[in-house]
Amino acid sequence: MIEQTPPDLRYSKEHEWVKMNGDEATVGITHFAQDSLGDVVYVDLPDTDTTFEQFAKFGEIESVKAVSELYTPVGGAVTEVNGDAVDNPELVNSDPYGKGWLIRLRVADPSDLHNLLTAEAYEALLAESE
Repeated sequence: MIEQTPPDLRYSKEHEWVKMNGDEATVGITHFAQDSLGDVVYVDLPDTDTTFEQFAKFGEIESVKAVSELYTPVGGAVTEVNGDAVDNPELVNSDPYGKGWLIRLRVADPSDLHNLLTAEAYEALLAESE
């Protein structure tokens, strides 16, 4: 079973998550987002070395239901794109916090994390939207 809101991550109101490892951030979409989208069939991600401001659009994710934009929860330069998720987009559904990650960034400003939600605050946001 997928843990719905891992406590060691930070979350955006747009349903992306970020995990920090030093000055590098791994970004993906939340369990709630992948569940709402349904079966993910296509992921469009940026090239490495592309730079984004916090909350900027960095790609798109397409499911059988809809096409949704992806927004980076922290600003920085893309250091890695998950080619496995591009080649096998179903990984985003089956393992959104693991093998289904989307991009890694070198974070420009660590204080961006202060603009994100804790797991508890993200769960409260989800509860409000039900």
